[in-house]
Amino acid sequence: MSRQASKDTAVELAVRRLLHAAGLRYRVEYPVPGMPRRRLDVAFPRVKVAVLIDGCFWHGCPVHATRPKSNAEWWRQKLERNMIRDAETTEHLTAAGWEVLRFWEHEAPQEVAARVAAAVERRRTVTGRGGKT
Repeated sequence: MSRQASKDTAVELAVRRLLHAAGLRYRVEYPVPGMPRRRLDVAFPRVKVAVLIDGCFWHGCPVHATRPKSNAEWWRQKLERNMIRDAETTEHLTAAGWEVLRFWEHEAPQEVAARVAAAVERRRTVTGRGGKT
């Protein structure tokens, strides 16, 4: 498990390439304001859009999640804590005025990038921040 990428996964890189090609500028591994040791995969701080691309195994995808049979109870608790932490992070960011976009690693990068771009544009219009983010 130590060889599992925790950042810069193939999906994250593909989404970031598409966002950059669309002219969007963003921050990578952006610290969650007010929550130490938590980071956003992609952030648009000016318009407060947070993007998180969750791995199916680590974050409990309802379609693809699996549970290890060895040391099952430890893994069950670990994965449940991950899902609780995800919910806390989303709630914290939402309360702070951020729009939180969560995607699964199996979602098509083109669809993810399109939804992110639409959210950024919508927030630019609402906040009146027209420039690049």
